[in-house]
Amino acid sequence: MKSFDLVRPTIADILQPGFSTPIGAPMIPPYPFEFRNVEVMTIVYRTTKDAVSKHLPPPLSPASDIVMVHVYNMNDTDWIGSFNESNVMIDCTLEGTNVAGGYSPFLFLSSAIGVSHGREVQGQPKKYGEPKIEFRDDLIVGTIKRNGIDVFTATMPYKQQKGDISDLKAYFDFSTNINLKVIDHIDGRAAIRQLTSRKLTDLKIHECWAGPCTVELRPNAQAPLFRLPVTDMLVGCYWRADFKLIKGEIVYDYLDEEKKG
Repeated sequence: MKSFDLVRPTIADILQPGFSTPIGAPMIPPYPFEFRNVEVMTIVYRTTKDAVSKHLPPPLSPASDIVMVHVYNMNDTDWIGSFNESNVMIDCTLEGTNVAGGYSPFLFLSSAIGVSHGREVQGQPKKYGEPKIEFRDDLIVGTIKRNGIDVFTATMPYKQQKGDISDLKAYFDFSTNINLKVIDHIDGRAAIRQLTSRKLTDLKIHECWAGPCTVELRPNAQAPLFRLPVTDMLVGCYWRADFKLIKGEIVYDYLDEEKKG
């Protein structure tokens, strides 16, 4: 049987990918890790191309005026347990490449581990918040709360029409998530400036329902989703699935490009 006594790490241990602190009780999960029985409410709406463009770091470009907001009840996750999360995504492409997907300007979740992993490893702009999905009689309601304010409220009918996850991918490939990873050295110099990309794998859909949706955005200076205003509501989906998070890739390195220039 493996011993779980505290062992002082070697330099080789520290240099290994996936090493995390504190020693003996690491914070960051190593890849891959699994999410089971995840409930997702996905809301798709139109905003303005100008609003999308303002949220995209160059050399990313807007591919449409579509916004996709996912609210998750993460019911059973390796390392993390049960928590709630939200991911706001906008349609984009990386100029001069075939890289395309959903860039995340905002993510909010109720897990300290999730916030740390997202920011340290993937470069996701995660903040603590309180997203959740609720069933209120014949209505599915998704909310994102930050600072006691429901900055996002979405509704759709409760399981009236069967859907298909491929219908969502017709808007853009949200399975490819692009993020801006920004980390400084302790002395203030730029250490990491990258665009990263990651995908979810081993997706197993248990159920999927679609229908008309409503979206309400409330202003909050620390969670400014209102800067992606709604011009047209498109579709809502409620789906339940298992999936796995694996290693991603660096699709653009600003510091490397600066050296080349």
